[in-house]
Amino acid sequence: MRQGQSLWTKDELILAINLYCKLPFGRLHRNNPEVIRLAGLIGRSANSVAYKLVNFASLDPSLQARGVKGASNTSKLDREVWSEFNKNWEELPFESEKLRASFEHTTVERINQIDESELPKEGKAREQVVKVRVNQSFFRRTVLAAYNSTCCITGLQHPALLIAGHISPWGTDEKNRLNPRNGIAINALHDKAFEAGLLTITPDYTIKISSSLKGNKQTSVNEDHFLRYDNKGIILPSRFLPDRAFLKYHNAERFIP
Repeated sequence: MRQGQSLWTKDELILAINLYCKLPFGRLHRNNPEVIRLAGLIGRSANSVAYKLVNFASLDPSLQARGVKGASNTSKLDREVWSEFNKNWEELPFESEKLRASFEHTTVERINQIDESELPKEGKAREQVVKVRVNQSFFRRTVLAAYNSTCCITGLQHPALLIAGHISPWGTDEKNRLNPRNGIAINALHDKAFEAGLLTITPDYTIKISSSLKGNKQTSVNEDHFLRYDNKGIILPSRFLPDRAFLKYHNAERFIP
């Protein structure tokens, strides 16, 4: 640590990880308006925040697997907060959004652009609805940032047409609902096919198309939208690579060979 610099607090690190998740890897720099805004909130320089964001790359196993080392001088608290966040996806994203709201002197509803007129007036019912919406928004932004808003099947780059799809279903795997390694950026058509088991992604990140789409009555539509991708590799994310355990589950339990 340079002379005159103060140690990062746990709250500051949680806010930094929150932003790290939501920004594409190529935008973790000091000139990014979101980096500048966070720097202003916590009283640090944009350069310091950007360096901390890149620092997290050295703790990110998906980036390590791709040979991206990041900065090398992580602190013990950096490692502890990173580990805590990554082991508790079901709670800490929402908690980090509430923390961000408190630093901005506003509400979590406002920073997530939730229409409060559609919410229950107060109490646990309201908090639960808000938590679900905030978590869904966080998951979507994190997954799309990891894939640079690119469909992993087709390469389509239009966020409005992309879904942050779950590999292990939302309804049956509560613990991993918000785990970005249980997510893929995918267009709506192929997301439906993935959910229906008409296509899968193998643990080596290869697309497999169900034989039910390969019958004798092949059409140009099937060819254009599905068969052309059979045995092709997906477009990999820059981080949060899909967990092979989730892919194995989908191959074995959801896919129709």
